[in-house]
Amino acid sequence: MKASVAEIPVLTLLHGRARPFARGQNSAIEKSEIGGPIRIGELGLEGDEQADLRHHGGVEKAVHHYAYDHYAGWKNDLRGCSDELLAAPGAFGENISTLGLTEEDVCVGDIWRVGTVLLQVSQARQPCWKLSQRFGIDDMAERVQTSGRTGWYYRVLESGSTAAGDLMSLVERPHADWPLSRILQTFYVDLLDRRTLEGILGLEELTASWRTLAQRRLESGRIEDWTPRLKGESGP
Repeated sequence: MKASVAEIPVLTLLHGRARPFARGQNSAIEKSEIGGPIRIGELGLEGDEQADLRHHGGVEKAVHHYAYDHYAGWKNDLRGCSDELLAAPGAFGENISTLGLTEEDVCVGDIWRVGTVLLQVSQARQPCWKLSQRFGIDDMAERVQTSGRTGWYYRVLESGSTAAGDLMSLVERPHADWPLSRILQTFYVDLLDRRTLEGILGLEELTASWRTLAQRRLESGRIEDWTPRLKGESGP
C-alpha cells in the first residue's frame, strides 16, 4: 500500500453538459477543459451535469477524479485504437485530472483541500457500459473494473473555487490502512474475502451503498450481478 502522497497539483479541470449519447440515453461523459477558476458546490463543478442521477452525481459522487497516470497504460493496453481519445484528460468523464496520485495513494475518507474547496473521498468509481460505448470497445467497462484503474469520487465538505495548477493538499486521513486499491481488490478480485468485507462495514466515510454491498455479500455469500451495469442489459 502506497497511500503516501500528501500534495499534488491539479493538471486539468473539466465539465460537461448532458447530451444525446447512445441507446436512447443522454450522458455528460464528454467533458471539456475549464480555462480559469471554477466554483465547486455541493453537487459538483459549476456547469457540470449528470444525465443518470440514479447512478451518477449527487452529494456523494459530486466530483469525479481520474489519474492521468493511467493513460499511458491504457494506450499500451488498447494498442493504438483509442489514441485520439486518450490524447488529453477527459476520456473517462473526469472532472479532475492529476499526475502522481492513483487509487493506491488515496484512502477512503481522505480530506483534500484544493483552492478554497474541501473534498472528501467517498468511493471508487463503478464503471458502466457508457465507457465501452465511448471507447468503441465492447468490454472496456469490465477492463476498467478489473484493472483497478477506476478513478474515484468526492463529496464536497466546503464549497469554494479552484483552478488548474492549484495544489491538492491532504488535510486529514482517517483510514490510512484503507487505500481505494484495497477496496477495489475486494469488490472485483477477491470477491468473498470476509475479513476485508467486515472491515469495509466499519468505514463510515465510505458511501452507504458500498457498505451495503459488502453487507449483502457477507449475508448471502454470493456476488451481485454486474451485467446491467457493465453491459447495460438485464442479467439472467
